[in-house]
Amino acid sequence: MAEANALSNSEAADPGPAWFEFGRSLLIRTASRTSPAAAGDSTSQDSNSQEGHDKRVSSAQANLDASLSGDGAFAALAANARLTQAEAEMLALSATAETDVFCQRLVAEIQSDANRNRLGLGTIALIFGADHPGPLTVANGSALRRSAFIEVVPDGPWADHLVAVHPGVIWALLGDAAPDPDLPADISLYETADDALEPGIVDDLVVVNGVDPMRRRQVGAQHAVGERFLCSAAPDDQRAWAALVREATITGRGLIIDIEDTLTPQTQRWLKRATHLSWVISASGGPPIDQLPERAWLEVTAEATEPSDDEWESAFGPDVGRTHHLTFDQMHRVQRARAALGGDIDAAVRRLASGPLEQLTRRISPTRTWDDIILSPDRTRLLHNVVERYRHANQVYDEWGFSPTPSRGLVALFSGPSGTGKTLATEIIAGALGLDVFKLDLSSVVSKYIGETEKNLEQIFDAASAGNMVLFFDEADSLFGKRSEVKDARDRYANIEVSYLLQRLEAYDGLVILATNFERNVDDAFLRRIHIRVEFALPGIDERVAIWQHNLPSGAPVDDVDVNWLAERFELSGGSIRNAAVHAGFAAATAGTPITMESAVIGVAGEYRKLGRLVKAKDFGEYHDLITN
Repeated sequence: MAEANALSNSEAADPGPAWFEFGRSLLIRTASRTSPAAAGDSTSQDSNSQEGHDKRVSSAQANLDASLSGDGAFAALAANARLTQAEAEMLALSATAETDVFCQRLVAEIQSDANRNRLGLGTIALIFGADHPGPLTVANGSALRRSAFIEVVPDGPWADHLVAVHPGVIWALLGDAAPDPDLPADISLYETADDALEPGIVDDLVVVNGVDPMRRRQVGAQHAVGERFLCSAAPDDQRAWAALVREATITGRGLIIDIEDTLTPQTQRWLKRATHLSWVISASGGPPIDQLPERAWLEVTAEATEPSDDEWESAFGPDVGRTHHLTFDQMHRVQRARAALGGDIDAAVRRLASGPLEQLTRRISPTRTWDDIILSPDRTRLLHNVVERYRHANQVYDEWGFSPTPSRGLVALFSGPSGTGKTLATEIIAGALGLDVFKLDLSSVVSKYIGETEKNLEQIFDAASAGNMVLFFDEADSLFGKRSEVKDARDRYANIEVSYLLQRLEAYDGLVILATNFERNVDDAFLRRIHIRVEFALPGIDERVAIWQHNLPSGAPVDDVDVNWLAERFELSGGSIRNAAVHAGFAAATAGTPITMESAVIGVAGEYRKLGRLVKAKDFGEYHDLITN
C-alpha cells in the first residue's frame, strides 16, 4: 500500500504501512489504559482486553522489524540515519502521531489535555514502558536528533517537552521528493562517474584543498564514501544546516561543503554530530587541524589541471573544439550557460566573464582595423607579432611541446605620449583576434581599504582567465609603479599590491596589454615579464600627412585643405590630429561652408590651446589673424 495511505480518520481504517500500524497500535493500547472510551474498538471480541492490545502491538512490531529490511521509504530513512531498532520505533510512533487525526486525539486523551496532541517526553516513557529506552531515543546525541529528523521543543518541565517530527521527514514518508525549503539557495547535486573513480583510500571525512572548486569536488568525492552528494557553501544559520543534514540523510547522499579556509562553529558542530553522513570539506587551503573533529579524516589535494579531452567531450560533445583555455570549474559553468545561449560556446564564455568584469572594467567591442592606424613599419610589425604570438600559442605550447614557463600568457607593453595610438592599437589587435577588450576602470579597482584592491584585481583575473578577451591596463604605471623603500604602513601595503600583481601576472594565461605614458615609472620587475614592448612616439611628417588624410572622410565636403602644410607646420599626435579634424568639421558646419584650410586651422588652434601650447604667428603664418580675432 502506498505511503500516503497512512492518513486515516479512525482506528478502523484500512491497515497502513508497518510504521503507521505500529505507532497506532501503541497509542490505542496506551489509551485503553488511561481512557478506555477513547480507544474503543470493534474489530474483534477480545480487542478491548489488555491481551488483545498486546497481541496487536506485538504483531505490528514484528511487521515493523521485517519492513526495515525492505525498500520502503521508512526503511530507507532508518538505514540512512543509522537508527537503532528503538529509534526506528520512536520515529514510527511520533510520525504516526503527526499524520493521523484519530491518533492525535488519542495523544490528547493520554495526556489529559485536548490542546496537547503532540507527544511529550513523559508520555513516551509511559507508552514504551520501562524495558524501552523511550525518551533517550530523542536525546541530544541520538541518531534522530543528529539527522535533524526530530526536534524536542521545551515546554515547561522536562516531562512536558514536546517531540516534533520535521515536516520534511513526514513528506518523505508519504512519498514526496521535493527538496526542503530551508536548504541554502546554492545547493546542487553531484554524482561520481563510474569511469572517474580511482582506487585508493576512502573515508567518511575527506578534506580536499585546491584552487579549482569543481576539481576539488571531483577529487573529494572520489575519496569519500558513497557516490551521490549534496553540494553547498557552508551555511551561516542553524535552520539551513539542519536542512542540509536532513536532506542528505533522507536522500542517502553525502555532503560536499565549500568553506573559506576555516570551519565556523556551526560547521564544526554539525561535522561532529552528523557522523552518519559522508563528508567532504572543500577549501582552497586549510582548514586548521585544530578545527577538525577528533575522528579519522583523510586529506587530499586537487591539482588544478585543465579538463581532459574526455571531460571536454563529455561536457560539450564531440563537435565542439577546444578554442578556450577553461579551468575545470569554468568548463562546467560554461556548459550550463551554453544551453541558454543557443549552444554558442563563445557567447557562453563571454557571459561567464562579463559579470565580474563589467563591474570593474569597461568593455570595448573592437570596430577598428589595421587601416585605421598610421605607424612606422617596425612598430606595425611589433603589433602584428602580438597577434601572431597569441594566435599560434596552441601550436607552439601544445603541439610542439614548448614549456609555457611560468605561464602561457602574453604580456605586451605599449609606452609613449598620450594620443600616439596605444588604445587604438589595443582595439585593433583585439579585433584581429576576434576578442573583446576589457579596460580596467581604476576608480573601481583601486581602493583605499587594505586588501580591497587585491580582491578586486583577483576578481578581474579570475573572470578573465576564461580566455578570449584582452585585459587592458591603461595608465599602467598607477598600478605597476616602482616599489619604494618602506617608511610607513602606506609604503608597505603599496609594495604588497605591486608584489601581488607580479605574481598574478605571471600566472595569467591570457593576453594582457599595459599602456603607460611614463614607462620609467613602471617597476623593473614588470618590465622583465614583458614579452613584446612597443614604444609609441609622435608621428613624423609623412605619418602626419597620412593621419590627416585618414581623418578627413571621403564623404565630407573638403575644399582644398593642404594636409602637407598642416603636417609640416604642426607637430601633433595622431589623437590630436583626429580631434583637430573633428573640430574643423564642426566649425565648417556651423559656418555653413565646406571644410577649408580656415576651418582646419581653427581646429588645430583649438587643440593647441587645449594642450596648453602657445598659438604663435610663425607657426600659423597667414592664418594667425584668423585665430586671434
